[in-house]
Amino acid sequence: MFSLDAWQEIYQTIVAHKLRSFLTLLTVSWGIFMLVILLGAGQGIQNGVERQFRDDAVNSIWVYRGKTTIPFEGHPRGRWIQFTNTDYDQIREISGVEHITSRYYLSRQFSVSYRDKYASFDVRSSHPDHQYLEKTIVVSGRFLNDIDIDRRRKVCVIGVKVRDALFGKTDPLGRYIKINNSQYKVVGVFEDKGGRAEVEKIYIPISTAQMVYGAADTVHQIMFTVGNTDYQGSQDISSSVKTSLANHHRFDVRDERAVRLWNNLKEYQKIMDLFYWVRVFVWVIGIGTVLTGILAVSNIMVISVRERTLEIGIRKALGATPSSIVGIIVRESLLVTAIAGYLGLIASLSLLEFLGQVIPENDYIYQPDVDMSVVLLITALVIVSGTFAGFIPAWRAARVDPITALQE
Repeated sequence: MFSLDAWQEIYQTIVAHKLRSFLTLLTVSWGIFMLVILLGAGQGIQNGVERQFRDDAVNSIWVYRGKTTIPFEGHPRGRWIQFTNTDYDQIREISGVEHITSRYYLSRQFSVSYRDKYASFDVRSSHPDHQYLEKTIVVSGRFLNDIDIDRRRKVCVIGVKVRDALFGKTDPLGRYIKINNSQYKVVGVFEDKGGRAEVEKIYIPISTAQMVYGAADTVHQIMFTVGNTDYQGSQDISSSVKTSLANHHRFDVRDERAVRLWNNLKEYQKIMDLFYWVRVFVWVIGIGTVLTGILAVSNIMVISVRERTLEIGIRKALGATPSSIVGIIVRESLLVTAIAGYLGLIASLSLLEFLGQVIPENDYIYQPDVDMSVVLLITALVIVSGTFAGFIPAWRAARVDPITALQE
């Protein structure tokens, strides 16, 4: 294996058949290249889709009010369902509900000012648990709390972009901003992974919004998380929530449009199931391409042995052992496969790294990469398989009768 003369002989054989050696290298390296690129692209697409869930808790269920389409207990169809604080309280008591919040929709944009600085921002009213639903990260101060809700405090939590626009480098905590004509005390600043639009928002207590804007106990939307339960468990909780709402608002629980429930976990599970089959497809195509390269190595070794029949006969006539003949051919196969695997691996990883840097941030393909341990294992298996592919013609060559070989 470590004989310098043997490796020099292999090198001379490869150089003597440049086109054949090049095509063999290209076939094997292309197989590795395509498999790694397909794996990286598949992972990039999956990262992009998962990134769309970065702003909201995956294990969350969003409840929207709607209009009845089925008459029920004397109530006509076409009746709008109106959520109230009572719905929030009842859903909070349902087993399996973890964090819960509700919203009262305000105007899309509010005029917000601090001293001589003015801007327009989106103002949301919610409960304290909203930060778990929206993955809101408090970077200074605090988020809304239960006391804010109970006492209808005029406090707010602002996004980092709001802070930068109104306060610059001044610490905003404890200062008051004017939202339309009402003063609100800033108690916290938050960051959000959802992007620029999410950090240009201001949160105020829902009870304060209901009081200031004369909404009584009206609620437009309710959201909650379901902990670590699985998809089926989340569906059971959804059913319990809909039953509770149906009993309170007197509509048929089978009415799909009276109340709409969006199960993020259900949608996430659908996507993950889809990507399971995408990965299967990628592996089938990639492995098929790699096997084509390995078969190419085997075929080239068969041709190489056939061309060297006379040489092998002379070697055996001079006393060469079968193991030495097998060794020289297997080493040639090993060298070709190892070089091809290395080149394919380096080329594919370089391309993925380049694409990861030049592709602009988007929700379709994001950070295409591969598990290095998997890639190295694949490359090692290809090298071993290519070496074994060369062993079969080598073993046959070692059994050639020297007299027959010399006659050819």
